[in-house]
Amino acid sequence: MARRYLLRSAGLTAFAAAALVSATSITACTPDTDDAADADSVTVSQPWIKASDHPAADNAMTSAFAVVENSSDHDIRIVGASSDVAKNVELHEVVESGGETTMREVDGGIVVPANGSVILDPGGEHFMLMDVTKPIRAGDVATITARFDDGSTETIDALARDFDGNQENYSPSAAAPVEGGAHGGHS
Repeated sequence: MARRYLLRSAGLTAFAAAALVSATSITACTPDTDDAADADSVTVSQPWIKASDHPAADNAMTSAFAVVENSSDHDIRIVGASSDVAKNVELHEVVESGGETTMREVDGGIVVPANGSVILDPGGEHFMLMDVTKPIRAGDVATITARFDDGSTETIDALARDFDGNQENYSPSAAAPVEGGAHGGHS
C-alpha cells in the first residue's frame, strides 16, 4: 500500500510540476504593459480649437491645442491626425526663421516624453486643420483623432473659442516661408 501511495504522490507531483510549467509558459506569453497600445497610456486634457468663421471655399485653416500626458515608461509619438471639420490635419510647430516666426509641419511627429507631457499651444506645436469644411464658431465642438506611431488612436473633442493671438507665417519647408494671411489667422 505504501508503494501505491508513493506512486500516486509522484504522479501528482509530476502533474503539479507540469501544470506549474504550463502556467508559467502561458504567463510568459501574455502581453505585459510594455506591449499595450500607446493610446492607452495617453491622457488628453484642456483641448480647444481656434474658432474660424471662414467658409470652406476660402481654404480656411485653424489650429487645435491640448495638454497630452504619457503615463508609460517609453516616449510616445503622435504621427498624424484627422478631424470631422477639416479635409486634412497636419502636426505643426512654430519656429524662428530669418528673424520671423514661421509655422511648418513637424518632421517625424510630436514626441510625448515617457512619464511626461507635451503642451500643444499657440506659438508651439499644435494640430493644424487645413481645408476646414465648415465654419467653427465659439462654443462648437470639433472632433480630432490623433494617431500614434504604433497605429493606435485617441479621439479628442475640442471646444471652439475665439483667439486672436500668434499670427505666424506658414512655411511647408523651412527654406521657403510663405507670407501670412493665407493661413486663416492660425494659432
